[in-house]
Amino acid sequence: MPNHLSILGIIHTAISILAILAGLFALLRDGKIDPANHRGSLYIWLAVATCITGLPVMRFGHPTPGHYLAVLILVLLPVGIYAGRLFGKKGNYAQIIIMSTTLFISLIPAIVETLTRLPMEHPLASGPNDPIIQIGKIILGVIFLSGLTYQLLKAKPK
Repeated sequence: MPNHLSILGIIHTAISILAILAGLFALLRDGKIDPANHRGSLYIWLAVATCITGLPVMRFGHPTPGHYLAVLILVLLPVGIYAGRLFGKKGNYAQIIIMSTTLFISLIPAIVETLTRLPMEHPLASGPNDPIIQIGKIILGVIFLSGLTYQLLKAKPK
């Protein structure tokens, strides 16, 4: 049973892949997603575009947890951008946590959608509660916490 995507779904998927790659590149290059440079800014704009294009996509005819995660990301991004002003001396740490969290949250629906759609002939997972997806989320969580810990240990207060 093929998993057809609408035109908007294809656009959303393409933008979301670019956003995830931009976020990972920023992490690898700068050790964090820094809104003050072009890599961090690119991630932010692509993440916003991903969230906005994802909101009207209704695979099941109603909002899914992915929609709520998109709204959460749209709330967290401005907080991360202005973390220095909002959190004072701890702003650098808050920014690292918030920006990394937005990327982590973006990866959750990416795992679910990928494993429930690919390979097209026989997807690896039957739905969001499939054990392979749960294992994928646990692995993602461990990588996130390890990477976040590393970033925070390497961070310097501003």
